[in-house]
Amino acid sequence: MTRPRAHSFNAAAAQYAANRPSYPPALLDAVEALAAHPLRNAHVADIGAGTGIASTLLHARGARVTAVEPGDGMAAEFRRNNPDIPLVRGDGNHLPLATASADFITYAQAWHWIDPAKAGPEARRVLRPGGALALWWNHTDHSAQWLADQDARIRAFFQADQATPAAPADQAAQTGQPVQAGRPNHPEPTQRGDHPWTDIPDLTFTERTIPHTRKVPLATHLANLGSHSLFLVSGEERTQEFMTREHAVLSELFPDGTIEESYVVHLRLARNDAP
Repeated sequence: MTRPRAHSFNAAAAQYAANRPSYPPALLDAVEALAAHPLRNAHVADIGAGTGIASTLLHARGARVTAVEPGDGMAAEFRRNNPDIPLVRGDGNHLPLATASADFITYAQAWHWIDPAKAGPEARRVLRPGGALALWWNHTDHSAQWLADQDARIRAFFQADQATPAAPADQAAQTGQPVQAGRPNHPEPTQRGDHPWTDIPDLTFTERTIPHTRKVPLATHLANLGSHSLFLVSGEERTQEFMTREHAVLSELFPDGTIEESYVVHLRLARNDAP
């Protein structure tokens, strides 16, 4: 199930680039503070770069970014959006990068698609001494009741579909995370690298959470939902069925057609201080 969902984004790369939320400036401020190193002029490897949402922000902060992306469709969209940022093909399990060549390695919404047992040592190999591995996920903030209600509708919709295993719909639909046995789909806050995804020898993770919001047209909100892997692998007919129902519900809640989405970025960062 993981491989089809990981590759599902390639056919929807333009939809992904046009509708996914970006990240607030406070996220990169936190990355710099925890790493005790500025991004400006730093060599940053952005892994699983997708269409370049994070790479664009890192580049604008003054970092010397090299993006790494395995997918054909996502890589093509990245190059259209970011012609000035170098892109190499590959993934975190086998980084196509020189040893001790990066001051930062970043994973924006991408760490959950790799094998931590391989990607962890690879990150340590590529990081320079004192460099930092930064992982982050943009989670929907369900303290907003309408978003909690929407998540419940997503759960109910897919649990009723016998072709789709019942799963935590928020993580699948809102963050694109794969549902895998033995791994919780929502990383719980931790100050150390004891999460299955971030348990890397000689790296200790510190966490920060950064809330942010954006206001978008209703059509953008629904297109954002539809760009997540759970919908992408469900087929156009099933996806349209849900979106039609959801459009009706949200049109009543937001009659002016403007949606305020609420998010919390969960950041985990570890310095490569071991010799």
